[in-house]
Amino acid sequence: MTRSLILSLMLGLGATPLLAETVVLAPVQVTDWKAVYGRIEARDRVPARARIGGVLVELSVSEGDVVAEGQPLARIVDDKLAFQVSALEAQRAAVAAQLENAKAEVKRGEDLLKQGVTTAQRQDALRTQADVLAGQLAAIEAQAQVTRASQAEGVVLAPAAGRVLDVPVSKGAVVMAGEAVATLAVGGSFLRLAVPERLAGALREGDAIEIGGMEDGTLAKVYPLIENGRVVADVEVPKLPDGFVDARVLVRLPVGSHAALVVPEAAIVTRDGLDFVAVEGAAGAELRAVVPGSREGGMVEILSGLVAGDRIVTDAGAGNE
Repeated sequence: MTRSLILSLMLGLGATPLLAETVVLAPVQVTDWKAVYGRIEARDRVPARARIGGVLVELSVSEGDVVAEGQPLARIVDDKLAFQVSALEAQRAAVAAQLENAKAEVKRGEDLLKQGVTTAQRQDALRTQADVLAGQLAAIEAQAQVTRASQAEGVVLAPAAGRVLDVPVSKGAVVMAGEAVATLAVGGSFLRLAVPERLAGALREGDAIEIGGMEDGTLAKVYPLIENGRVVADVEVPKLPDGFVDARVLVRLPVGSHAALVVPEAAIVTRDGLDFVAVEGAAGAELRAVVPGSREGGMVEILSGLVAGDRIVTDAGAGNE
């Protein structure tokens, strides 16, 4: 059985066409990669808060909606504000009537003062009363404007353009001033990593990061604070999808390098589940059993079976069988 296997291997080697090439094996530096999971996060999370308390009567957005800056998201109504406006309008009408009467008294007083029927002191008192009523009317009008502005603040606006992540309230709910009606993801998205602290020294800003299923990214920032044995880092990724925030993505980080012997993939010959490499010797090419490791860019790392200086015979036309 062993002899037949060796014979078949030699026949396979003898069938190598004239396209064979010889490569002298020498150690090269191979990057060590660490597979971790990154998380797609929003650059900023901004809450859209209620400016007044009341009942939420309208809610025009839901999770996942894309909104523009200043877009109305909800409307809150406080019935007390309408009653306050009505009361202020009534006060304004009453004071306005008093002011008209005071102005008429001032005019009659001026006529009487010309006739010498009344005194200048009495006339000054009438003018003072008219000025006081005019001030009261202005104060009531200003207070009414403040109350109307509070009513207008019942409309909750988007603080910035972005995507709605969370809507913690529902229509008909009672909300308080300052309570978040919706949370928006604004400013785009980025990839955040949390890697073991033993790898902190291997992380360098500007390193290329391999990301599964999308373009490679660049390590943009490494945070100095270690939390729960983890180092936090941000990765800038072109065209990073933001449809799902906090989605996990498989990432490969460069954490070092080591010297290794690598051969082209075309040099690997697989027979009966075993891997062989053709090595040129004094008596010609012979197949040597090897243990392959990681594959990267068309090259295969050889863990055992070869040594530096071996002349490897590659065959671009031979494939694995």
